[in-house]
Amino acid sequence: MIRYFRLALVCFLILVGGSDWLKAQGTEQQYRDAASYRTRVSGRVYRDSVVPRWIDQQETKFWYRVSVGPKRHVFRLVDCLNGQRIDAFDHQKLAEQLSEATGQEIDPQFLDLRSLRISEDAEEVRFEFSGRSWVYSRTSDQLRQPSSNQPEPDLDRLIGLKSIARSRSGGSEVDLEITNNTRVALIYYWVRSDGSLQRYGMLQPGARATLNTYVGHAWLLKNSEGKPVASFVASEDQSRAIVDDATPQPMAGVRSQTRRNPNQSPDGKWLVRYDDKSIVIESRSTSEQFDYEWLSVNDQFKQRQCKPGRVWWSPNSSHFVMMPATGGDQRQVSMVESSPKESIHPILHQFRYAKPGDELDHPIPTLFSLENQWEPKRLDDSDFPNPYAINRVTWDESGETFSFLYNERGHQSLRLITVDATTASPRICIDESSDTFVCYSQKTFLHRVSGRNEWIWMSERSGWNHLYLIDANTGLVKNAITSGDWVVRSVENVDEVNREILLSVSGMNEGEDPYHKHLIRVSFDGKRTVQLTQGDGDHRWRFSPKGKWLIDEYSRVDLPPITTLRSVATGELVCELEKADISELVAMGWRPPERFVTEGRDGVTKIHGLIIRPLKFDSEKKYPVLEHIYAGPHSSFVPKSFGLHHQLYEMAELGFIVVKIDGMGTSNRSKAFHDVCWQNLGDSGFPDRVIWMKAAAQQRPEMDLERVGIWGGSAGGQSAMRALITHGDFYDAASADCGCHDNRVDKIWWNEQWMGWPIGPHYAQQSNVTQAHRVNGDLLLIWGEMDRNVDPSSSMQVVDALIKADKDFTQLIVPGAGHGAAAHPYAKRQQADFFVRKLWGKEPRGE
Repeated sequence: MIRYFRLALVCFLILVGGSDWLKAQGTEQQYRDAASYRTRVSGRVYRDSVVPRWIDQQETKFWYRVSVGPKRHVFRLVDCLNGQRIDAFDHQKLAEQLSEATGQEIDPQFLDLRSLRISEDAEEVRFEFSGRSWVYSRTSDQLRQPSSNQPEPDLDRLIGLKSIARSRSGGSEVDLEITNNTRVALIYYWVRSDGSLQRYGMLQPGARATLNTYVGHAWLLKNSEGKPVASFVASEDQSRAIVDDATPQPMAGVRSQTRRNPNQSPDGKWLVRYDDKSIVIESRSTSEQFDYEWLSVNDQFKQRQCKPGRVWWSPNSSHFVMMPATGGDQRQVSMVESSPKESIHPILHQFRYAKPGDELDHPIPTLFSLENQWEPKRLDDSDFPNPYAINRVTWDESGETFSFLYNERGHQSLRLITVDATTASPRICIDESSDTFVCYSQKTFLHRVSGRNEWIWMSERSGWNHLYLIDANTGLVKNAITSGDWVVRSVENVDEVNREILLSVSGMNEGEDPYHKHLIRVSFDGKRTVQLTQGDGDHRWRFSPKGKWLIDEYSRVDLPPITTLRSVATGELVCELEKADISELVAMGWRPPERFVTEGRDGVTKIHGLIIRPLKFDSEKKYPVLEHIYAGPHSSFVPKSFGLHHQLYEMAELGFIVVKIDGMGTSNRSKAFHDVCWQNLGDSGFPDRVIWMKAAAQQRPEMDLERVGIWGGSAGGQSAMRALITHGDFYDAASADCGCHDNRVDKIWWNEQWMGWPIGPHYAQQSNVTQAHRVNGDLLLIWGEMDRNVDPSSSMQVVDALIKADKDFTQLIVPGAGHGAAAHPYAKRQQADFFVRKLWGKEPRGE
């Protein structure tokens, strides 16, 4: 009834003179505006990024290049000790001298200087320009070419590797410039830590590309035949990777950047070999050898396959641990590729995919000791009987004990188990439990303090995510390292020498958005805390190579980035480096998102979100409201830092006000805030979302809550459809992309983390399939037939239920598409058409 009233309201607006305004919505021009948004706003933000190039080992100075306008940039030099940021040289004088020397007209703010480096005393600037080497004196402002008998080493050139390395994590952010000086086109790939490749682009002969990457990330270039041509690992000191005749050609096969054989004992005397039937421990210096069958560990291996796992040696080479596992369910998901490129015939694809309730592999902690002739000893598992996973195996320095992390099925218990290697006796060292869930997937940190019987442990036992110092002998808390009504987001670094930790935290500063990230340093005893970042915004940072200085960039959705230099020792401001310039964006009509906060369902807890308007927004008009939803409990999703937010603005450009909200049940707030999701994923924070939109609309008459749509993908697709099931009196139309509509059908880790185990009636209650008969509104289902993230049958089971309930809906299946099928250009256009039709009541792309 309400929906018919809303349709009548649109017709009434036409009759009373609103027809011109209505006709102006969902037009061909608006579709062009949406399609061109990314291009129109691209490259219009300046002074927003600082990538330092340190010039001395003492870390007293660095330089950087920063954009200051369209195709314009300048070079800055920073003296950390004196807190000075100046131009690295006189750009005007250098441009004049280069113009005279080369006969070219050169813009002082477009100096294409390559391989630039500044001497440690900051007296000379050396670079390449127009294919020649140059030296510029900062004191005399004189340009010269180096004498021919003084060859200029290319200190900025990254050395190619003779083998293909894998990426390793933990490095700082850097730019890597790759130049193709060969005669053939090259395809460049990022090499993941597991050795798999992700294609990034192609370089034609003579072309170059600048990649934003991280120190330790590996890159591979191949020719069109797939043959490896060059391999590089990004470095803090060298930023140019040149592929030419001098570049080593890497051998085929990806190797890790670490090469120790984990099956060999640390002293090199023993080697472990194994398969799924038996294990052999052989001496490397004698003919001595010990053979055992896995049946001696567990007779279930008669019926079930043994998966031996890996080897963890003790530091003294007297023991090692393995986790042979009994094989669980081997569920296969099947999908049909209807339109393969190579054939007119469909192809059946199958792959492993564990789902909630499946029987899992059961790891069996097993100890091998030299004094027992390496005979396997199965540990008493009374304290860890039902594992979802057992991992994080760690030996102490003496080799007398080892520990592992036991994550119990159902995720209500997370335990650190410590085992005496002499007696093979396990005990519970730390026991973390919850009546709802322990968030093992996002809020786990475990660190053994070297030389001390101490652990650093992350826990929400206080109701907020914090760190604790644990006595390894007793398992008791020595002290809370952090405490208060705020949360630890991540651990940046543990300094065991000074007994201090660097932490990313949020919610510490009263009056700030509780999601804003800050950096603090705190002592192990919790008595000394130093906040290293300042400014009302979301912070991200990078450290100097030796950790003396901090380059801190902070912003909000409505505050362009501000970059500062700070002392890591004190957190004090050294100098401001840059303030981003968005004047070009503002001049073209762009306005930043508006932040809005109000109380949620309990009348107390603050709910945060943002509002985005079209660039041609008219405050005298009313607009339908579109919510972009993702309510996955593993994080929070409303943007906090400055950006151009392409997906949200593109939808707004079609004539909508777009909102995004973090309701209860999402992460990065209190434990109670997070717990709302437990066995309750269908809630999706909707009571908070509806209250938030109603409160926002009270002061913003342009928000027409008589016409509200919602769209989302994956878990957001599940929530989008759920909006029409539980709140169809508020939401009018929903687009659900690749939704995990029934948590029994989706991937095991994500769903059991929040919905628990064993599978109870709550799973069915939260299912969009079982509740499809309650859908009240216009529904668009989009999914890809080759989705390996969410089983496509999840969407088809919804379709089946909707048909049985005689519900009208629209469905778009994208052949060959994987997860996120709504990003396909056709699907994207169909989704836009859907909302224009349903919320504007007109055919799209009209004039």
